[in-house]
Amino acid sequence: MTTAREGLARLVEQLGKERPATVQVTRRGEPVLAIMPWALYESIAETLEILGDEELMAALRQSVKAIQEGRTYSPEEIRAELGL
Repeated sequence: MTTAREGLARLVEQLGKERPATVQVTRRGEPVLAIMPWALYESIAETLEILGDEELMAALRQSVKAIQEGRTYSPEEIRAELGL
């Protein structure tokens, strides 16, 4: 914790250079915090939200299955369907 307080400015710079980077903060040798760039945090939060949405995950599984079975559309077919 002391190191984190003393070097917070350095941590911000370090996290900006290394992607994706996290810094582990310990207390008495035990991890107590993870410091990470905001973009990485948002990405993790969004992934957890998607994984927690049963309907969305079912649709994703269905889409993956369709791709594996070759049920896809060419760009030309999509444009024709959309009238573009």
